[in-house]
Amino acid sequence: MRRVKAPRLTLAGPGDTQRMDVRFVAGESYEVMVREHRVVVDQPVDVGGQDAAPTPTELFVVSLATCVAFYAGRYLSRHGFVRDGLGVSAEYQMATDRPARVAAVHLALRVPADLPPERREALVAVASHCTVHNTLVSPPSVTIDVR
Repeated sequence: MRRVKAPRLTLAGPGDTQRMDVRFVAGESYEVMVREHRVVVDQPVDVGGQDAAPTPTELFVVSLATCVAFYAGRYLSRHGFVRDGLGVSAEYQMATDRPARVAAVHLALRVPADLPPERREALVAVASHCTVHNTLVSPPSVTIDVR
């Protein structure tokens, strides 16, 4: 039986630049335009927000968790397993010192019941090389300018 490799899904190729735009809405709320999608972020009430949407930090952890889930799902499909039951739970802790940052993230990968135990190590290896995790391991340069 010949295996057909799943196509690589990339929105940006090596060296391509993708653009997003963030604009102030009200209070501590901001709207983000990503391609044709609108995402809103806010802050909890105790820091001046309305708690109307996730915080940027929560979305940061969510992006890692969903990237891991995506890579795990692709692994499962590539090896003939269903994705039913696949999920990721995320927990994070903020640093207690400065600068303000996420100090630790723990991801719990839930796998389908029919995944053999001997496949778990390979699944984790693939999932831990998702784009977001790779970016955390090899951080990008970040510049901020004023226009």
